[in-house]
Amino acid sequence: FRLSPHFITQEEDFWRETLRLHYRDICLPEVLAEYISQVIGDNSSFNGIPVASLMGQKDFALRTVQDSWYRYLHELGITGSRISDGQPSLHIPQVSIPFDHHDIRVIVDSMFLDGTLHPMEVNGVPSELPEWAKAGVIQDPKAMRDLVLDGAKTLSDEMPGSDSSYRDWLHFSRRFGEILSRFHSVDAYQAEGIRREMRAFVQDVDDQLAQWVAKHYADLPSLPIARGPVMLHHVPRYLAMKHNLNQEKIALVVFDGLALDQWVQVRESLVKACDKLMFNELSCFAWLPTLTSVSRQALFSGLRPREFPDDVESTSREPIYWKRFWQDQGARPNDVYFQKSIKRNDDLPALEDKLSNPSVKVAGLVVDTVDEIIHGAVLGKQGVATQIANWCESGFVTRLFRYLLDNGYQVYLTADHGNAEATGIGRINQGVGADLRGERVRTYRNETTLAETAKANPDTVHINVPGLPTDFLPLFAQGRGAFVPEGDQVVVHGGMSLEELIVPFVKVSYVH
Repeated sequence: FRLSPHFITQEEDFWRETLRLHYRDICLPEVLAEYISQVIGDNSSFNGIPVASLMGQKDFALRTVQDSWYRYLHELGITGSRISDGQPSLHIPQVSIPFDHHDIRVIVDSMFLDGTLHPMEVNGVPSELPEWAKAGVIQDPKAMRDLVLDGAKTLSDEMPGSDSSYRDWLHFSRRFGEILSRFHSVDAYQAEGIRREMRAFVQDVDDQLAQWVAKHYADLPSLPIARGPVMLHHVPRYLAMKHNLNQEKIALVVFDGLALDQWVQVRESLVKACDKLMFNELSCFAWLPTLTSVSRQALFSGLRPREFPDDVESTSREPIYWKRFWQDQGARPNDVYFQKSIKRNDDLPALEDKLSNPSVKVAGLVVDTVDEIIHGAVLGKQGVATQIANWCESGFVTRLFRYLLDNGYQVYLTADHGNAEATGIGRINQGVGADLRGERVRTYRNETTLAETAKANPDTVHINVPGLPTDFLPLFAQGRGAFVPEGDQVVVHGGMSLEELIVPFVKVSYVH
């Protein structure tokens, strides 16, 4: 961790090391965070500062920094409204951070640029406000547009390459989601002014990831999971490793089709509605092709798709696979619950009644709303963002998580795949049949048919995905193409863009 607690003697030392850890997306294990707290605890400079929680819990630390930033601006005579995260939380400690110290401000400035921290929307900025601090205030819609663009440039300079580790891509994906969510929240006129630059940035990301996937995706299925699931089929095993069903209840909530940028939007709405909710955010890889029948079944079964070859085109056996996994872990049939097609508040009373049964120890829940919004989208991902905002305002998501937590469940959120904007390249009509016809991918049962179709359609690409059934051969639309009428703009999934392939994996809890 490149950290020596004996050199932490002043406040700026502590905040520099804490921010450095979280900017690198590293949280100290609880035992080390407690150790540092003990080492520096006798120093009066740290009175009232929850050292262990700040160093060991990223969400708690960032919300503490966020709250302190707004109070710092207020002390400078700058007032305005908070962007994204609502009002000050009663559950977050009020600490004073030396933002103007050089070691602190360089990290804070970067955190505002990449979306880790949110600026304050203000009506005017005093002339004496330091230049470095202007990244943390927004004066007008143009300033937010510029912040999005600056953030994209910063991320572009730090983009992983084809030889980077999978951890680099997972870390990058979460920062990418923050920037993309910010872009989709900009008003339409301002967004149009930077759309070309954002498309170029996203295309660069997709190109780099495609090169990485070709070299390293085959390594992912068998990686260790102690620090978190790397792929979706690791999730059940990770949950079983982390929790004892004799002592704890588990709820896995799968938001069908939720991309990382949309998770950011859901998260901010949850914080506004219930400020004691906390999120330990990770991400993991979905299965290629990023289709529900492939990736979600892998998620609930704990199996690679080649281990359920007869069901790879259907989701009908998900409840069976979910129950079978947990029974293999020692659960009884009545201990395991599965429910999909959960969408709105009207669905919650019946669900709550089922989950209140004391025999239920582990629940797998599928929330379908986002996927429905995506498949009906006509205004791109900005239109999707508006609809998700309206859905979140209904209180459904907040009520679901609060019910689960209040009733003793250990709660995790993930998605089976994300979604991306794509442009139609035309339908495949060569007279050869695809067994599975997605908008971003077609699958074939034999090499000959696949080769003929690929040759006749040069805007396609075949990738040999390890872990798929041997007679399940995917043909992807190249780049951001889709097998829909030429020129049509759609929001789809099935392909290998970062927005489709890397999904959130989040532990939801209350502030301790």
